[in-house]
Amino acid sequence: MFLKIGLAIFSTLILSCGTTEKQPQTTSTSETTSSETTSSTETMDPQKMMAAGYLLGTIVYSDKEGDCPYTIQMPGDKMEFYYLDPINLEETYKKDGQKVWIKFNGLRRMNRCDKATPAEITDIKKGG
Repeated sequence: MFLKIGLAIFSTLILSCGTTEKQPQTTSTSETTSSETTSSTETMDPQKMMAAGYLLGTIVYSDKEGDCPYTIQMPGDKMEFYYLDPINLEETYKKDGQKVWIKFNGLRRMNRCDKATPAEITDIKKGG
């Protein structure tokens, strides 16, 4: 339990120490198709995403009792994983096995499930 909380706090501190340099923004219109969005996310460079403060995770669905329906499996140290319980995961990302780049804040609240730490997603993008 303390390991999960410590890991969530450590991750939050690492993410809050991100770079403050301005990233070039591209203008987007409301007429962007989903295929254009998918193709732009597939070409994202992992090093650039990590430098921008994103972490790569995998959406995991579970229907077991005591589990959260959707969690995000995050890589940990020594080939181990930890799980986040995203309280604000959008419906478009609720697909088992989908890779996502996320920025998140750990939450100090009671866990909704046994294996995952509550987190608020501040930004999310489809991964490759």
